[in-house]
Amino acid sequence: MKLEQNDSSLIFSITSIPDVFFTEYLSQASGDFVKVYLYLYFLSKYNKEVKINDLSKKLELPLKTIQDAVKYWEDEGLLIRKNQGFIVANLQEIELNKLYKPKITISSTDLAKVAENKYRAKAIDTINNEFFQGVMSPSWYGDIDLWFKKYAFDEEVMIALFRYCFNKSALHRSYVATVAEAWYKNKIKTFADLDSYFEKEAKVKTLENSIRKKLRLNRALNIYEEAYVEKWNITYGYGMDIIDIALKKMAGKSTYSFEYMDKMISDWHERGLKTPDEINKLLENQKAKPVQKKETKETKANFSQRQYTDLNNFYSNM
Repeated sequence: MKLEQNDSSLIFSITSIPDVFFTEYLSQASGDFVKVYLYLYFLSKYNKEVKINDLSKKLELPLKTIQDAVKYWEDEGLLIRKNQGFIVANLQEIELNKLYKPKITISSTDLAKVAENKYRAKAIDTINNEFFQGVMSPSWYGDIDLWFKKYAFDEEVMIALFRYCFNKSALHRSYVATVAEAWYKNKIKTFADLDSYFEKEAKVKTLENSIRKKLRLNRALNIYEEAYVEKWNITYGYGMDIIDIALKKMAGKSTYSFEYMDKMISDWHERGLKTPDEINKLLENQKAKPVQKKETKETKANFSQRQYTDLNNFYSNM
């Protein structure tokens, strides 16, 4: 791009973007929205007025995209509406306001928590260094503090939460919050609880893979099928040896049905059957027992009555 003489100062000009923008906002916004924000940030240094149509032409973006971007950054608090225009907010001031909580006095309760906070501070420091290369954004500190209070996680569990999400390449706030909520619902507070949970999850996954192989499925089980397997294993305490009996019962059917299997397996559980031998014995007894229709007195009476009524109808229509 050719610079005019009075624009030569741009060669030596620098636009500094606070690091917090990259740690807090960059990954959440679309590329076009980032493009709009950066250009507005640049223009704000010169107090230049700019029209939406001019932005559209300059950035080669549709007018609707510019409007959506401005609305997005306004909702995020990075653009502040004033009179007929906008002010680009001070990012560092925004983050400091989130963190700053004035304290006039320290209560005895706060003093009692000093030791606990010491361990938590160490855990947060570990999270910062291990998963954020020492540059964790300020808002993460607020989130971690909230999760400590809301879920009562031990320090080791909090570190494990971030390690779990990091290993899945999903270290963004919404996913970490979702996993934290799931662990809380599974009554996880200590590392022993978490270890037991992972052990159960591993067993369920092994069962799911075995079932898929036996059914020759070339796909993962859907969430409803996974829920059945989890119930059979974790709630009922059944392993593959018992689930395999249900699979064999479906062998003659044209299509498999987890609902059909669940009815069988739930029936076995309700009967208090715990071993394959007990279940096989039940199935043998059911197979050997002939199905008999009992003819009650009431049935006979109804049959006779129907005959009589039918005759009356027959004669009345003659």
